[in-house]
Amino acid sequence: MRAKPSDAKLTGLFLDMLAAEQGAGPNTLDAYRRDLTDFSEFLGRVGHTFADAETQTLRDYLADLDTRGFKSTSVARRLSAMRHLYRFLLNERIRGDDPAAILSGPKRGRGLPKVLSIADVDRMLRRAKELSDAEDASTSKRLRALRLYCLLEVLYATGLRVSELVALPRSAAKRDARMIVVRGKGNKERLVPLNEASRQAMADYLSATEAAKTEKKKKDSLAAGKWLFPSFGESGHLTRQHFARDLKELAVASGLQARLVSPHVLRHAFASHLLHNGADLRIVQTLLGHTDISTTQIYTHVVEERLKSLVRDLHPLAEK
Repeated sequence: MRAKPSDAKLTGLFLDMLAAEQGAGPNTLDAYRRDLTDFSEFLGRVGHTFADAETQTLRDYLADLDTRGFKSTSVARRLSAMRHLYRFLLNERIRGDDPAAILSGPKRGRGLPKVLSIADVDRMLRRAKELSDAEDASTSKRLRALRLYCLLEVLYATGLRVSELVALPRSAAKRDARMIVVRGKGNKERLVPLNEASRQAMADYLSATEAAKTEKKKKDSLAAGKWLFPSFGESGHLTRQHFARDLKELAVASGLQARLVSPHVLRHAFASHLLHNGADLRIVQTLLGHTDISTTQIYTHVVEERLKSLVRDLHPLAEK
């Protein structure tokens, strides 16, 4: 009788499939790996593996997550990982059934995204510009300030995911570029327009890094390599975590609470402010890189408020 493959091997095969067939990126793969490792550890404690666990055992795992205090959103994500895994095992004929098919997840309402006001974003942009223009700053400090200002301008102008933003190539900083090509989830490309402020911020930042490279005459200068925001780390470009930390420091310097500000919150601000000013939901969907319109519909509360405002202010029978 052939031995059953281990959970670790099945996880590896599953992740290889996600990367090869669905174009899943490193962050997505890491999330699946963490979720499935936790699931495997639970199965090991109760004497089961991926290959022989039954529906009731899967229910017991979900109950265990609840006992451990996991939020409903986290439980739903673990359930999604299990469903994808068992669908894969069924398709590959590693299992003859799908024990996750009839499971139901926790009921959860989708919360509204945190959104900064236009005034809040303006305060952060002004403060970032002031820091980048400081004449008494050292070269390295000014470069970091210019980088942060550039990141902020581009993020608010485009609504890019933070992983897309930090991995922008140097070619995106061409002064005459009106659009940039962004490689998003699933390795899909989309065109995103730039405004004048973001183009100028990129040009100023790139000019400063080139000047620093010439001045120091070092090959490992910040201006080296193919990335617009290079780093000496493994990825070769600035990390999401580094940018998030810098952004929170800027928020505090701008008089805002750090907990209210993150790259993702600024992405939400981009979408919400566009919709509030009359942008079409489908256009915002395209700009954000959402494959399904249902993902973008989290912002419909903005559209609804705008419609109510229009009716209240413009309808001839509205109360004045």
